[in-house]
Amino acid sequence: MALTVNGHKIEDLEIQQEAERLRPDYERVFAEMPTEEREAQLLEWSKENVVERVLINQQAQKMGKPVPAPQLEAALAKVKEQLQSQRPETAALDVEQQAKIKKDIELQIKVERLLNEVCKDISGPSKEDVLNFYNENKEQLKTAEQIRVSHIVKHMSWQTDQAAAHDIIAKALNELKQGAIFEMVAAKYSDCPDNGGDLGFITRGQMVEEFDDVVFNMDVGEISDIFRTRFGFHIARVYDRKPALVPPLEEVKDRIVNELKEKMRRQTIENFIDGLKSKAKIEET
Repeated sequence: MALTVNGHKIEDLEIQQEAERLRPDYERVFAEMPTEEREAQLLEWSKENVVERVLINQQAQKMGKPVPAPQLEAALAKVKEQLQSQRPETAALDVEQQAKIKKDIELQIKVERLLNEVCKDISGPSKEDVLNFYNENKEQLKTAEQIRVSHIVKHMSWQTDQAAAHDIIAKALNELKQGAIFEMVAAKYSDCPDNGGDLGFITRGQMVEEFDDVVFNMDVGEISDIFRTRFGFHIARVYDRKPALVPPLEEVKDRIVNELKEKMRRQTIENFIDGLKSKAKIEET
């Protein structure tokens, strides 16, 4: 079944293509939803997206002034350059292809102009809006916990099997227990000896999970026992810890202002599209 929007026909294929574009993120967010219900909702949202896109394009074509030829040629040159870098074998465009790309570019520019016009009167958020957002979203604004950690690592390879790697890392641990300086032991035994094995400050997720599980449960000054990750055997030492903190308002004010402005812009565009829908003739055929 096809849709027509103010006389413009939308084929099922276009809606299916939109569904496939949305699918990866959609299935991640709605993973718990029953499959049949999820597919029905995905299809409905895809249909809405396509209809809205057609309405915006129609309005942009109706209101948009012609795009100057030099601007179109410059944009086309950028497309050609991208094609040349990404797919050299298909970079040559014939006259018909260039005409289609220029037409798409012109429409895109007109759409951008239209949306900028729709949003031109948006004012920035008030001080009260910024303060309310800060107070209501402190958990999201928190900086992540950080630790400064060094490690000694012995990789396993065709040259160093598991037993040999463990023997070497065990020698390193033994020297540490006898009072040797961590940085010197790292320089002597580690496969990553630079800076005495110092990784600097890290947050959870920067390293592999097996590494995080050990080091983020250590105290400052503590040296770990030997532990293993997918990269080999490790010994770690934690030098410092910065707890998760809510930054002062002044530090995140610009970020909050930008986020609120973007929210206001999205809402203004949604209201504009709703107005277009209310006047549009949308039919299933």
